[in-house]
Amino acid sequence: MDFGLSERAQDYRERVARFVRTEIEPVEADYHRQVRESDDPWRPQPLLAELQRRARAEGLWNLFMPDETHGVGLTHLEYAPLAEEMGRSFLAPHAFNCNAPDTGNMEVLATYGTAAQREQWLEPLLAAEIRSAFCMTEPDVASSDATNMAATAVIDDDDVVVNGVKWWSTGVGHPSCELLIFMGLTDPGADRHARHTMVLVPRSTPGVTVRRALSTMGLYDEPFGHGEVSFDDVRVPLSSVVAGPGRAFEIAQGRLGPGRVHHCMRLVGLAERALELALERGTTRVAFGKPLVNLGGNRERIADARIAIEQLRLLVLKTAWLLDTRGLAGALSEVSQIKVAAPRVAQDVVDMAMQLHGGAGLSQDFPLAAAWASARSLRLADGPDEVHRGVVARLELEPYLNRGTGVSSRDRS
Repeated sequence: MDFGLSERAQDYRERVARFVRTEIEPVEADYHRQVRESDDPWRPQPLLAELQRRARAEGLWNLFMPDETHGVGLTHLEYAPLAEEMGRSFLAPHAFNCNAPDTGNMEVLATYGTAAQREQWLEPLLAAEIRSAFCMTEPDVASSDATNMAATAVIDDDDVVVNGVKWWSTGVGHPSCELLIFMGLTDPGADRHARHTMVLVPRSTPGVTVRRALSTMGLYDEPFGHGEVSFDDVRVPLSSVVAGPGRAFEIAQGRLGPGRVHHCMRLVGLAERALELALERGTTRVAFGKPLVNLGGNRERIADARIAIEQLRLLVLKTAWLLDTRGLAGALSEVSQIKVAAPRVAQDVVDMAMQLHGGAGLSQDFPLAAAWASARSLRLADGPDEVHRGVVARLELEPYLNRGTGVSSRDRS
C-alpha cells in the first residue's frame, strides 16, 4: 500500500487547506450567527454563495468526482485528504460543492443516469444551481434493514407511481432542493435485492409534501435540514427510473462505498479540529493554579486522542486505496470498519474537547456541540454501527463456517 499523493493531488490538498483556514474558518462563526438571527433561517445566507464563488474561481469545485468530465479526476485515495480538510468546518463541503447528499446523488446520475437525466439534473447540481435529497429511510419500519421498505414505486404503463413516507431526507429543507431520489418497492416477488427501484422525482410534482423538518439533537441544520416527506400517488414518467426497475440496491451499494470514505475522512478532520481547540483551551486556561492540561489526566486523554486519530486516518486511507485498486467488492469489510470507527473516534475526541471547555463547550460560541451531534448522528446514518459490525463479523467468519462443509455463512444465517 502506498498512501503517498501525486504532486497534483498534494497541490489540491494544500489549496483546499489554505482556503478552509483563510477563507472559511474566519467567517464560520459569523455565518452561524447570521443564520440564528435571521428572520428566515431557511433562506440561504449570501456569505455561503460568496464562498462558493471564490472556491469555484480557484478551481476548487466538485473535487469528489472521480472523472475529469465532471470534476478534477482524483482517485478515492487522492480525494480523501481533501475531505479531511473539509471536515474541519460545517461550511467547507458546501463551499466546494462537495456536500452530501448532493455528492452521492451526483455520482448516481453520472454513473447510472441517462443522457437526458444528466442534462436535466446532474449539470445544475454540478453548478450548485439546485440542491437534492435522497429519500430512502422510512419512519414506520426498521430501516437498518432496507428490505423492510414499505414505500412503493409501481410501474404503470409509461409512468411510475410513487407512494409512501420517507424521513431523514437531508437537504430537503433547502429552498433550492428540486430533486428527490426516491427508493421504493417495485416487485415483491423478486429476489430480495432486486425488488426495489430508484426514481427521480421533482420536488414540485403533485403529491410530494414535506411534512416537517426534523431536528438532530435539537439542531435543524438550516438552511439544509432533514425532512419527513410524503409521496401520495406521485406520478412521474418511466424515464425517471434510474438504470432500470429492480436495480436500486445495486445503485445504493455503488453510491455508499465512496460516500463512506468521504464521511469518514471528514470526521478525521472534525476530530483534528476538536483536538486543536482542546489544546488551545487546555494550555491557556488555568484552574487550581495549573493549566487545564495538567489536571485530572488530561494529558493522557490528549495522547489517547492523537493515537486514535492517527489509527483512524490510516484505516480510512487503506479503505480508499482498496476501493481504487480492488473496487467495492475488495473493500467491503474495510468500508464497514471505518463506518463504525470514524464516528466513534470523532465523538470521543469532541467530547474530550467539550469537557476541557466546560460550559463554553456546550454553547454556540464554539463548534463543539454541533460537532458532537454530527458525529453521534453518523453512528446511525448510512447504516447503524450494529449493521456494519455484522458485515465485518460475517466476512471474518466466512472461511471458518465454510471449512469442510461447502455451506456459506449466508446459508447458515
